Amino acid sequence: MNIGVLALQGAVAEHIRSIELAGGQGIPVKRIEQLSEIDGLIIPGGESTTIGKLMRKYGFIEAIREFANQGKPIFGTCAGLIVLAERLEGVEEPHLALMDMTVARNAFGRQRESFETDLDVKGIDTPLRAVFIRAPLIKQVSDKVEVLSEYKGEIVTAKQGNLLASSYHPELTDDYRLHELFIRMAQEARAAHL
Repeated sequence: MNIGVLALQGAVAEHIRSIELAGGQGIPVKRIEQLSEIDGLIIPGGESTTIGKLMRKYGFIEAIREFANQGKPIFGTCAGLIVLAERLEGVEEPHLALMDMTVARNAFGRQRESFETDLDVKGIDTPLRAVFIRAPLIKQVSDKVEVLSEYKGEIVTAKQGNLLASSYHPELTDDYRLHELFIRMAQEARAAHL
């Protein structure tokens, strides 16, 4: 499976390492033409406003919406989750507006409030190590969205069809099972469109 990582900003190399540990081929995506070469796309953490501006500048907004409409999976982590959301609390305008959820940016506070914890995630048999850095929170979802995990009663991992989102950074640990889950989504999507 060729899994692209949107390489405009954020932890691109770390996601590529996790994809490869999970058995996929990781590809940094810098041009919209590359979307036709991949089976799934990860939008990494970073700064969501900056990622959104760069996506608009390089034509990625419509191209990624079309990618999603083809049934190909997209995985947003941290800022990538914000980029996927239909609704954002505060002043930031939605970017891709693909996932039926309301998100609060920096819900866990500033950089110094960053932390690690073990999370139970639906579809993964034992707790997953999760790194939260200035993490957003999923405040509300529609019935189209499946909640995969919560932290202290707040949604931090969710799935809607071919879309996967996590508030945390799974690429910053040696636990690559969330990337394995995403690769399975890409395999299922490819099989469904053959």
